[in-house]
Amino acid sequence: MSDLNSQQQPAQTGPPARREGIPLGRIAGIPIILAYSWFLIAAFTVLVFGPVISVAFPTLGFGAYGVAFVYALLLLFSVLIHELAHALVAKGYGWPTQKIVLNLWGGHTQFENFTATPGRSLVVAFSGPVANFVLAGLGWLLVLSLPPASSVSFALANALANIFVWANFLIGAFNILPGLPLDGGRLVESIVWKITGSQEKGTVAAGWAGRVVVVLLLIFTLGVPFALGQSLNIQTALFSLFIAGFLWVGASQAISTARMRLRLPDISAGKLCSPAIGMPDDVSVGQVLSMLSRNAGVSVILTLKDGRPAYLVDPLTLATVPMTAAASTPATAVSHPLPAGGYVPENASGQELIQYLAQLSGSEYAVTDSRHQVMGLLRQQVVVAAMTGRNLPNS
Repeated sequence: MSDLNSQQQPAQTGPPARREGIPLGRIAGIPIILAYSWFLIAAFTVLVFGPVISVAFPTLGFGAYGVAFVYALLLLFSVLIHELAHALVAKGYGWPTQKIVLNLWGGHTQFENFTATPGRSLVVAFSGPVANFVLAGLGWLLVLSLPPASSVSFALANALANIFVWANFLIGAFNILPGLPLDGGRLVESIVWKITGSQEKGTVAAGWAGRVVVVLLLIFTLGVPFALGQSLNIQTALFSLFIAGFLWVGASQAISTARMRLRLPDISAGKLCSPAIGMPDDVSVGQVLSMLSRNAGVSVILTLKDGRPAYLVDPLTLATVPMTAAASTPATAVSHPLPAGGYVPENASGQELIQYLAQLSGSEYAVTDSRHQVMGLLRQQVVVAAMTGRNLPNS
């Protein structure tokens, strides 16, 4: 399996994720992880190529499946070199690499935060396929140096060397196709990025190019043979659909993420919040009701003595308090606490706002003005809707 998802994935923040695979050590200080999902593609390789090798070398018996597993390991090695090329070239630009993960899809190199340019992004992207072409060339030199297949051992060595050559050539060639999530998609991204000055617009264009690649792939592998009346190999059909599905999902995710990033500059606490008024946390329900009678439709946020927003009055609970008890019932009794630190200035915007809210446990946050007074209430679902471009229900 070729590398299909290797570029510029920002490091994830937050609580530690569950263990994703088997640590294989470090190369040039970069952690290498073998994901558990790799064993699925290894098993597929053994089951598909084992019988083929058994037919070509009948004397091997069950050992043919061992040879097929060696082929799976050669593919793994090829993907590792591909990913290392990405990581080492990126390291030369000062981009910190968090880890390399080898998995069912091939593998990916996960970087920490960095600042890229169209040119550097392109160089890092194409370093992977170039590494595979180099491996193919070295493998071809090995094929030429091997003695004639005068024995089963030499014949197997020749077969594996030839497979290694073709596998790396195909991995390199496939990955330079011009569409995300393939490495070649960075060419489209870099061109549009250079023209528009926006990496996100480049990513959207490259994602659509990736979808075009998927359609052409299906036409070439399934449509053309069908139109010519040729018999279709079921394994080829399933493998084509498998790859096409993965590529389509990857391209769609790239488009979705880029569009989300394009919306970030327009996302700010002041723009997205609904009106709110701050009141001291020692006021009564009666005082809250009196204030709401003069300011219909606003939310009420109770603040501590130092001015920090601490509680949000629940209008449904507020409505259950009898008027005879309103003056003696504290407003905190019909409120729920805001998350610790759950308030943001009205000018908080973009990625900074998203990252801050992601660290909070609640879904409602106070918004304060330049005088640090409450002026609005920001709800998580409103922020998510603004990021994704989706309308809220009943909006």
